[in-house]
Amino acid sequence: MNLFRYISNETILAKAAYVGLAPPGDVGSWQREHKGYQFWTTADETGSFVINSIQTGDYNLYACVLGFIGDYKYETPLTITPGCDIDVGELIFEPPRDGPTLWEIGIPDRTAEEFYIPDPNPTYINKLYVNHPDRFRQYGLWERYADLYPDKDLVYTVGVDDYRKDWFFAQVTRKTGDNAYKSTTWQIKFNLDNVDQAGTYILRLALASAHNSDLQVRINDPDVNPPVFSSGVIGADNAIARHGIRGIYWLFSVEIPGSELIQGENTIFLTQARSSSPFQGIMYDYIRMESPSSVVNS
Repeated sequence: MNLFRYISNETILAKAAYVGLAPPGDVGSWQREHKGYQFWTTADETGSFVINSIQTGDYNLYACVLGFIGDYKYETPLTITPGCDIDVGELIFEPPRDGPTLWEIGIPDRTAEEFYIPDPNPTYINKLYVNHPDRFRQYGLWERYADLYPDKDLVYTVGVDDYRKDWFFAQVTRKTGDNAYKSTTWQIKFNLDNVDQAGTYILRLALASAHNSDLQVRINDPDVNPPVFSSGVIGADNAIARHGIRGIYWLFSVEIPGSELIQGENTIFLTQARSSSPFQGIMYDYIRMESPSSVVNS
């Protein structure tokens, strides 16, 4: 299996890719499949893989590669029969890409664990996870957002802030009273030296998890309606409540007309619009802004 990257005409070996057989469906549908059999393996250093001991039946071949956004699906269905030996040949995965990267936040690894995970409230601390790689497994971390941002929501400045320290691991609601919560709007500030007013910019939003959320995107105006993008109600992972760091993966590609941007400082407003519980929220995996190919920004 090989990868194709925008920055190179050469293919890249998809070492350590996750490759599996699951019931026929759409790209990424294996995440939601829970009734049929699935058989997975990891590609070796050359991108080669073998899947053995498969239950007979009809499958699609799926794959994903950490470090790259998106999912792969081999379009030809595979029928597994006793004793069969199927060679799918060379597979090419082209991760979504329309133009050069202007900026990025996070690592495309399908988790939110690279972002800022706060220390737990001492009242709820689980000593088993103190100084532990899975430090997100502490009760009540969602409440720490309001402690850190009591009046205003998170603002992240590209080129200044560090996502490991300045991007909270989950965009959650803010408690405003007994069983009362408020939606939150995060800001990403970035500068553009040049703007292609006639071109289209792409904002890639890869989510590691979502629970009963509606992600809305606005450009340079937090109150404009309708927003440039709305996901609609998505997710039922409940990863926040269960002390997880990932759930079902979502990838949205938002088209932003160049006419919405200005030379100088711009702001993207990310609103999680639903607010009936403390566990509604989004865990981002990775965010990337791409420019039209004709634009070069320093």
